[in-house]
Amino acid sequence: MPINVLVLGNGGRECALAWKIAQSPSLGKLFVMNGNPGTAPFAENVSGDVKDFDQVRDIIGKYAVDLLVVGPEDPLVNGITDYMAAEIPELKVVGPGRAGAMLEGSKQFAKRFMKRYGIPTADFKSFDGAGQLPEAMEYLDTLAPPYVLKADGLAAGKGVIIAPTKTEAEKGLEEMFGGKFGKAGHRVVIEQFLSGIEVSVFILTDGRNWMLLPEAKDYKRIGEGDTGLNTGGMGSVSPVPFCNSAFMDKVRERIIQPTIDGLVTDKIPYRGFVFFGLINCGGDPYVIEYNCRMGDPETQSVMPRIKSDFLGHLYAAASGNLKKERIEVSGDTAVSIVAVSGGYPESYGKGYRINGMENAESVTIFQSGTRFAETGTGGKDTASKKAIVTSGGRVLAVTAIADDIAKAREKGYRELAKIDFDKMYCRHDIGCDLMKR
Repeated sequence: MPINVLVLGNGGRECALAWKIAQSPSLGKLFVMNGNPGTAPFAENVSGDVKDFDQVRDIIGKYAVDLLVVGPEDPLVNGITDYMAAEIPELKVVGPGRAGAMLEGSKQFAKRFMKRYGIPTADFKSFDGAGQLPEAMEYLDTLAPPYVLKADGLAAGKGVIIAPTKTEAEKGLEEMFGGKFGKAGHRVVIEQFLSGIEVSVFILTDGRNWMLLPEAKDYKRIGEGDTGLNTGGMGSVSPVPFCNSAFMDKVRERIIQPTIDGLVTDKIPYRGFVFFGLINCGGDPYVIEYNCRMGDPETQSVMPRIKSDFLGHLYAAASGNLKKERIEVSGDTAVSIVAVSGGYPESYGKGYRINGMENAESVTIFQSGTRFAETGTGGKDTASKKAIVTSGGRVLAVTAIADDIAKAREKGYRELAKIDFDKMYCRHDIGCDLMKR
């Protein structure tokens, strides 16, 4: 039976998820809410507010959707899966309920979960509200610099301060308790700093069984050499050279399986993705954070490497039947390079016409901060006739596939050079650090 799918979200991650789902022989109709011009050629973009669960429910009913794939974290943390279970029991959902989404929704919850189940992570202590500012200041004295301060709640990936000195850490605490990250920073988690190289590991799970997806490394800083302000992500690479069999065996045994076992023990149902933000400390993996969804821009490098029926995997996980599924992964390397508007991640302009995307060859372009210049989001019949303009900070990602990082980088940057919009900027060192390994 063909499966009708609704993907929630309009970013590069959702563009990549929808692109992969569209290739499935199991697919009936594919809808994206709110899609962008990048999803229009292979899906029907539908308008709506992904945070309005009643509206999402109505769209599901209108289009006879069988499977809901939730891209961003906000709807998951706010309970969309629980809502749909009550409203449309027969609907299959890729994404955990509110309880499982707390792995991302609360840093304190996640850290306590890890400590309870012996999952390697940095030592920490949490502090509630400005009333505990003196205790938080005292805790800094027990740590060596640099200091890691994290807002407990969702802060769009920007709720972390790494302070090189105690003075800067104290200032950071005052700012966080003073409302720098809004409600997300009312509770602050202070962590021991871990030194190493980071990697994003992903699984798809039905709550008991799990499937390992390709790993990726992303690049968060705006400037080359990992300098400057944090962003939503300036590029990604998959696979990651240091994730050899010995390292990944440790990840499976020390992190992934204990996480799944812990969810079962805590009676937390979980059907969806788990994103493990890991750091490799001298060959040993430690968890920096959990996310309850795929990463962005990692998904743009992960999806092109999956050769098997991804929609089949998703439907099996959402149905609680993942055990018999087997993933096939390409041995090639994917490099994704993100093009952003000048000024991002601070103030930037919008509405700049994007030229040259049609000239880029043998790469995949995943759009994020884009819209059609004309009114409406467009469908398959009109997408090719409309000008596309920028509508966000991170505008698009060019993903190239090749035998190795060097060849994928060369292809990706060559084709990205054919694309242009006013004040376009990208990092030119994506993957360079991994080539040294």
